Amino acid sequence: MSAKLKFFLIVILSIFATTGAGIYIITQSQQYAPIVETDKGLAQQVGAIHQSQEVVAYLERYDYKTIPLGNINSSLQGSDPATLALNAFDDIASVRGTRKVEVAYPQRNQAFVTITQIKQGDDSVGIKYRVEMTTFGRSLFISSPPVWEIVWAGSQVECWAGSRSKLKLNHICR
Repeated sequence: MSAKLKFFLIVILSIFATTGAGIYIITQSQQYAPIVETDKGLAQQVGAIHQSQEVVAYLERYDYKTIPLGNINSSLQGSDPATLALNAFDDIASVRGTRKVEVAYPQRNQAFVTITQIKQGDDSVGIKYRVEMTTFGRSLFISSPPVWEIVWAGSQVECWAGSRSKLKLNHICR
């Protein structure tokens, strides 16, 4: 075989391989089903959800009252999920008492931050905030941390019988 024919075959095979890889990636991409909230705040599934983590995330929202992202006065994007969530609810920093911050990463591109605030002097009532975030890229360089964006926020009030050290009377105040 001549050198020109070899080069031509390599180019043609490269084109087919690239096209095949592109089609494979497109057909393997996951589709997300829309979730609709009813008037009672219960999330209803419109179509099939492919990832079990998403089902868990939406079921966790059931106990929370949704906070519109437009009501958050701070930035919805940042590099640290805990700091981003605390800044979103900066009004709780002015309340004296104890505050507990928990961050969970169910997937590489997903973070759930839970902030529990207990007022000083009244440990029978606590406010719990949940903030869900996803990554959407990196800042300037590849080595820089990912940029997180708040996609959902909610709050709930928890009640206890007397002191927090006792059993919970009612998980959610009604």
